[in-house]
Amino acid sequence: MATPRKRRPWSWATGDKGKNRVRVFERGNRCIFLDTFVRDPITGTATRKRISLGRVDRETAKRKAEELAAALRVNGRSNGSELTVGLLFDSYEAHVTPTKGVSARKHDRRALEMMRRYFGPHRAVTSLDRRDWDGFIRDRRAGRIRPAGVKDARPVKNRAVEQDLRLLLAVLHWAEVVRDANGKRLLHENPFAGFTVPHEENPRRPILTQDEFEKLLAAAPAVSPAMETLLVLANETGHRINSIRLLRWPDIDFQAGTIRWRGEQDKIGHEHVTPMVDAARVALLRERSRWNGDGQHWVFPAPGDPTQPMSRHLARDWWDRTEKAAGIARVPGRGWHSLRRKFATELKAASLKDLCALGGWKDHNTILKCYQQPDPETMRVALENRGTLRSTNGS
Repeated sequence: MATPRKRRPWSWATGDKGKNRVRVFERGNRCIFLDTFVRDPITGTATRKRISLGRVDRETAKRKAEELAAALRVNGRSNGSELTVGLLFDSYEAHVTPTKGVSARKHDRRALEMMRRYFGPHRAVTSLDRRDWDGFIRDRRAGRIRPAGVKDARPVKNRAVEQDLRLLLAVLHWAEVVRDANGKRLLHENPFAGFTVPHEENPRRPILTQDEFEKLLAAAPAVSPAMETLLVLANETGHRINSIRLLRWPDIDFQAGTIRWRGEQDKIGHEHVTPMVDAARVALLRERSRWNGDGQHWVFPAPGDPTQPMSRHLARDWWDRTEKAAGIARVPGRGWHSLRRKFATELKAASLKDLCALGGWKDHNTILKCYQQPDPETMRVALENRGTLRSTNGS
């Protein structure tokens, strides 16, 4: 009986054989690698480099190989053995981006696509310098470079520029510590190391007072019965509105009195469980009494389609309408996040470790820097409880 021939792994090659050859191939569990062979036209020295593209489909891998082969034909020896911006971003998106939360994944894809266009996908990473850094900041602020889908060129503030640059620095740092298939680091030196990242000097972080919250709560049923529940959960749990609107009924354990916050639906991918206070429990029971499904769907389903969660745009619209119905003056920068700041500020007496666990923060420095705010009442109490420094050595 003839032995069946072993099936060869898929591979595909393009470029100039013996000069600038680019090959993509599968290896184990459908992970695709890209292999380049470049011969210097002056010295005749041949260089090979291999990088993982992750779990991309074959057509995408072929397209990337064609792009690199075209770049090698144009650039000759200058970029022949260099890591390009396009390849670096693709590798980061394949290996790191999938480990992040939903909103972080969206920002990665949006920002990296924009920076890929700005710097050029075939640009050698090591050729980036101070002019590129300053140029990106200048053009991003002016709106000359913007994410795909944003048609109008409008200026942005330092906060948006900071988010993009911190992602870029994270990508470059990652490239410094990972190795390719040959055991060599993807990048030996970060070309932007030590450069200053712009930031907002006085960011707007308005907070909602208890009186304003009670007015919103009173006006909420006129906008939607679910709006009242959303407000209560935002106030009593301190969580982001995106995490709240993506809750499912199986996440609510009435018997144990807990709420599960799923990592895949959290901005920072942090899965955790928090206690459920009575106000939140009553609001959720009232919400469930209005729910006629099988209990396996979203706590806040989209109107007209219970198989989908309500959108963030609808949550924002409900906030604006409730604010107007309550007669509360519009304050720029105030929205659902003002309740998260309220939560953190009201719990200043709690330990930072407990507060991090309750609100889903990973780093207590974020609470101190961005959420907790000075409060006249707590400052007065602190002064009243001030001790007296006495000598302990008798002098």
